[in-house]
Amino acid sequence: MRKPTRILVVGCGGIGGWIAADLSARGFDVLPVTHNPDIAAAINRDGYVLHDKNGVRRVAGNAVAEISAAAEPFDFALLATQPPQVVAAARTALPLLTPGGALVCLQNGLCEQRIAALAGPERTLGAIVSWGGSMLRPGEYERTSSGGFVLGRLDGGDDPRFPHLADALSGIGPVDVTHNLEGARWSKLAINCAISSLGTIGGERLGELIRYRFVRRLALEVMTEAVITARRLGIRLEKVAGTIDLEWTTLNAEDTHSGSPSLAAKHAMLLAVGAKFRRLRSSMLAAIERGREPAIDFLNGEIVRHAARAHVAVPINHRVAKTVTAIWRNAARPSIDLLRRVYDASRAEAYAAAVAAYHTNAATRLAP
Repeated sequence: MRKPTRILVVGCGGIGGWIAADLSARGFDVLPVTHNPDIAAAINRDGYVLHDKNGVRRVAGNAVAEISAAAEPFDFALLATQPPQVVAAARTALPLLTPGGALVCLQNGLCEQRIAALAGPERTLGAIVSWGGSMLRPGEYERTSSGGFVLGRLDGGDDPRFPHLADALSGIGPVDVTHNLEGARWSKLAINCAISSLGTIGGERLGELIRYRFVRRLALEVMTEAVITARRLGIRLEKVAGTIDLEWTTLNAEDTHSGSPSLAAKHAMLLAVGAKFRRLRSSMLAAIERGREPAIDFLNGEIVRHAARAHVAVPINHRVAKTVTAIWRNAARPSIDLLRRVYDASRAEAYAAAVAAYHTNAATRLAP
């Protein structure tokens, strides 16, 4: 009989805190660790306070601000920090694993490559998060959308640890396995480069932002640049948990006309996504509000770096990355007006990129 799975959760923000609470409620041997002493104190004092569509509930729990290397080893370390802290979190957790244990990347972006360089690919698993959560205040969490996880390995293979990890995570939502983690990660990266980054600039939840046509256009342009970059790199994109088909969403020559049925369908798709995930709030915006470095280099910055390698023009992602960095440096304030200025300032860039990417006639007018 296999011993019970022992789990370390590193990071107790919107995602990590909710996962730790669910594991605690279901009787798993779980230890959450957070470098924020206020979060640890709130959980130890009041438990986890959870808000979702069913109301508010409280789950007893405990958390620590530091963990001893002498602790009993863990089968999994769920890395739930923001991406800028993921390597440091992995260094802390790696010596605490059992010989067959694994580090599990929950971050958006392409963090598995970074962790595999530290721990080795055999000790690195990916868990793509397809649901939303935010921390309202220390120890208090809101589930902002439904969904589950997609598990995978960098080499695309099966792993005997997947069933045990899936069992641990299944209380939150359905758990699937992909044999193309890179393609699934790139699809999620493209989506997050639009939703999380534009949400940071706009300062509102997704449902509010997506009502604006110019925001939807920016989102389509951001995702299109990411898809073209992935294609040039030979990456086969996959749907993430059955959501957006990035290949279909990519802008094409037909979409340069304002009356294009294809363009209208893509706007309608984004409106539907916005309605489903209307309560979603950017984790980068939350990080900035807490004085933490945003993960922009792991999102749009990642697209910019890979596009340079692939000789692809990505002016919209570049401008979005610069704007989020300006917010972080207190040189700009999130607002719909700031998002509108990004859109207006990028029209010439978007036109030039469209001409180069889609071979449209230079005189063709782009639809707003």
